[in-house]
Amino acid sequence: MQADKTTLTDLSIFNTADEQAVFNYLDFTRTVGGKEWLRFFLSKPFDTIKAITETQHTIQKFLAVQQQWGNTLVSNGTIMVIEKFYETGIEEIPHNPGFISSFYYSIFSAPDFSFIRYSVKHFADFFTGMQQAATLLQADDNPTLLQTMLEQIKLRLNKPGLQAVLQKEDGKDFSKQQLLQLGHFLKRRYKQEALDLIEIYSKLDAYYSMACACDKYQLSFPSFTDTDKPEIKAKQLFHPLLPTPVAYDVDLNQQQNFLFLTGANMGGKSTFIKAVGVAVYLAHTGMGVPAQQMELSLFDGLLSNINVVDNLVQGESYFFNEVQRIRKTVDKISDGKKWLILIDELFKGTNVQDAMKCSSTVIEGLLKIKNSLFILSTHLYEIGEDLKKFPNIQFKYFETAVTNGQLYFSYQLKEGISNDRLGYLILKREGVVEMLEKL
Repeated sequence: MQADKTTLTDLSIFNTADEQAVFNYLDFTRTVGGKEWLRFFLSKPFDTIKAITETQHTIQKFLAVQQQWGNTLVSNGTIMVIEKFYETGIEEIPHNPGFISSFYYSIFSAPDFSFIRYSVKHFADFFTGMQQAATLLQADDNPTLLQTMLEQIKLRLNKPGLQAVLQKEDGKDFSKQQLLQLGHFLKRRYKQEALDLIEIYSKLDAYYSMACACDKYQLSFPSFTDTDKPEIKAKQLFHPLLPTPVAYDVDLNQQQNFLFLTGANMGGKSTFIKAVGVAVYLAHTGMGVPAQQMELSLFDGLLSNINVVDNLVQGESYFFNEVQRIRKTVDKISDGKKWLILIDELFKGTNVQDAMKCSSTVIEGLLKIKNSLFILSTHLYEIGEDLKKFPNIQFKYFETAVTNGQLYFSYQLKEGISNDRLGYLILKREGVVEMLEKL
């Protein structure tokens, strides 16, 4: 599934400067490499149902062993020591050290010998931890994705020369001669295998993180329908980054593929649009989604038009960039494929009358595209009446109540069109009107 940088930014998937990014929310990795692989997995939504379900099954396998996984001996510190071992230049280790040569090396190359002894201990922990992980995850019904990684671990741990590490008795130290023999083997004959194992563990760490997120936030695995028609059906869908989110039910299909969303400022329109976008995006990465239940078709792309900005350097206005974003959107979705399009407050960069005319033109044009789904929010409720003649549009709004001059937001999605105009009330409630009157 395609999703450009603008969409990823709009949905806060990877906002590095923002701790509220979805990536941070899902990050339970224990290693630096695991974090990088998690970022990679979340940046590459799949384009086949098979790849999605295989990732779902892999995460479910980690869910089953999540508690025991924390007991494995592999840590980020251990991996850092191993990587440092291959990066550091030391005195050449004897190929076949005897008792005397080992003793001399420990005396005359004492710093290097200490480094080897320290490193070998961490190698031992790492290899033991990899064995534990492979044993923990071994099962007859593993998905191919997971089973392939486990077989790669077994292949590398079975290399001749490594058994001395794996068969060491607990609590028993290596002799000087054994340390140098292992140090030479690991340095000269096992580098690529060791780095491969680190890479495999990093991937496993990323899947472990995804499982932790699914467990902690009670994310559910969506089901995909193998159909040429676009559809999203979700129960109790919520935005994952809110501390106390309100859940929504969503039902979009080819017969009603356009959601016209209205409501007052701060009523919940933007949050709803982003919640749907995040859920659909995560679903295509194989992750669990923030919903009680979700069923959807496989989408070819996801595009948003939420946080448009002007460009002072190039002299481009806000409105011009809005137009360009719409133009690029129309160009992309004219390919007959399945797209989800999210538009928040179309044409904010021009006057009301102009915005109404432009919005009506764009909406009526988009309504002709039946193989994509659209969610569009607007303050321009007046244009809604003329749109009711189109059978494939549905109207919803966020309810707002005013009691004794105070605003109350229920964040509940209702059928119909809102005509709330609460801008002045908010201005007054925040004391701005009183401040101006006193000038």
